[in-house]
Amino acid sequence: MDIALGTIPFGTTVDEKDTFAILDRFAEAGGRMLDTANNYPFWVPGRTGDESELAIGAWLAARGNRDQMYLSTKVGARPTVPGDTTLDSAEGLSAVAIRTAIEGSLRRLGTDHADLYWAHIDDRSVPLEETLGAFDELVKAGKTRAIGASNLHSWRLERARNISAANGLTPYTHLQLRHTYLRPRPNAVIPETGHTLTTDEHLDYLADTGVTLWAYNTLMFGAYTREDRPIQEIYDHPGTTRRLETLRQVARELGATTNQVVLAWLLADGHVPIVGVSSLAQLEEAIGATRIKLDDELKSRLDGVS
Repeated sequence: MDIALGTIPFGTTVDEKDTFAILDRFAEAGGRMLDTANNYPFWVPGRTGDESELAIGAWLAARGNRDQMYLSTKVGARPTVPGDTTLDSAEGLSAVAIRTAIEGSLRRLGTDHADLYWAHIDDRSVPLEETLGAFDELVKAGKTRAIGASNLHSWRLERARNISAANGLTPYTHLQLRHTYLRPRPNAVIPETGHTLTTDEHLDYLADTGVTLWAYNTLMFGAYTREDRPIQEIYDHPGTTRRLETLRQVARELGATTNQVVLAWLLADGHVPIVGVSSLAQLEEAIGATRIKLDDELKSRLDGVS
């Protein structure tokens, strides 16, 4: 199953019992990819950022299935000041920060390696050579198998990959960005300051290089289906009305939910949708999306709306 399970609420708003139930069902359905970070959910008062990794680690230990799962975690955005719920004191991407952070993540996850380790932010206060060199050390030490960049502009990704190629360092092979079926207005400013929206330039770059996109906020906080979750103002333009109409038409024809069609559309483009769930019902809906196959006609209809 080519979706990644988003785990931000695990160990906090989703307690251990429900976390284990969700992870059990995900694994039973063939899910392998778990996406977490060393700071989830630090922005909630009273939380440290340890919680998600600790919950996953407890489940892995209880089930003894580390080798069956693909662990993705991140470094760079964990506060260094206790109680800070902003990114003002983020640890950043210095070599020291990366070396320190991986040890904490591996300890909480109860493993000796991550399968994919991400730079959570773009830290321009640190030379890319230093950041990439530190990541390369982790790969050579067996502490991660691959590295990725989250919330990075395409020109910065290209620069980083060129530096890696020129210096024989492990390159970024994955990119994590906010991406969904609806398209924001050009130059729209999103309220979530830590998020970076996917652009056409990103998509063109990914198609040309084979870098894999992991897409987050795929279902827009539930706004596709929940009346209590309005679609954000950045999508307030005529194209949204047209795309929603087409999305809903395709969903009716397939006997699927709009959420499922969004996820199927992302999968059809070769992306990895990250789906954050807090209940088994939400997980079942996501699992159902992996059984939907968009034929060429349906895919073209969805893509063709501007």
